[in-house]
Amino acid sequence: MAEFGFNEHHQNEAINYMRFARSKRVIRLKTIDSCFEDLKESRLVEETFTVDEVRDMLDGLQLVVRGEVETELINTAHTNVLLLRQLFSQAEKFYLRLQTDISELENRELLEQVAEFEKTELKNQNKTNQEISKPKLAPLNEGGVSELLNKEISRLQEENDKLKGRLRTLETQAMGALDEKTRAERALKDLQKIRGEEQMAARSQEITSLEDTVAALHEDYQKSLSVNAASQKELQDSLVSAKHDLLRVQEQLALAEKELEKKFQQTAAYRNMKEILTKKNEQIKDIRKRLSKYESDE
Repeated sequence: MAEFGFNEHHQNEAINYMRFARSKRVIRLKTIDSCFEDLKESRLVEETFTVDEVRDMLDGLQLVVRGEVETELINTAHTNVLLLRQLFSQAEKFYLRLQTDISELENRELLEQVAEFEKTELKNQNKTNQEISKPKLAPLNEGGVSELLNKEISRLQEENDKLKGRLRTLETQAMGALDEKTRAERALKDLQKIRGEEQMAARSQEITSLEDTVAALHEDYQKSLSVNAASQKELQDSLVSAKHDLLRVQEQLALAEKELEKKFQQTAAYRNMKEILTKKNEQIKDIRKRLSKYESDE
């Protein structure tokens, strides 16, 4: 680690901090693994699941894992702030002003060197050195900064444990609520299915009744058509018969008129009237002749 400007003391402190961070990381990963195990034991008790049930389980697991990761990231950030506080406090006692370069925290090359250093150094440390090397930074003076830091870490750890207990309780309650929700949804679906079947049966009966009504109306209509056809044929026959009777009556009337005229011509009154008309016609002809002669003389 000479490229980092570390002496032997700084190197030991860096190893102690990486060991501390590694232990916290292992604990958090075990917590995340337990979340998956709890889901397997509490929810994966059936052979088949619906899409909604799988979605609910994944949403619940996502919420729990997200909380665990967010808690660890927040705790790591706070721990780093406390570490910086120690360093700044120690530097101020010697009238030193430290400055940080945030851009160097994302230097990929340096990060890879740190990762390689962690792998090699942690493998070379034996168990005795691990027990001797406590995960804390010794101050350059004999003040109580280290003790305060350890107390703060212990307090944060206890608070973290309490929060984890509350989170487990909330997770159990959430899982129970999800189970209740799933059962309620299943009951609702069953009820909707039963109601749908009842509605389909009622509609089927209604359709059958309507079909019977339509068939009866169609039958009545056919009967009405048959009756109307018979009535129409009867009326046509009656009309033809009436026309024949009318022609026969007209013929009889014409014969009766002829006979009446013939009988009238044979009466004495008819003969007298005919003689009078003949005389009148002769008189008129005579008068016309006289008038024409008179006009020619004029």
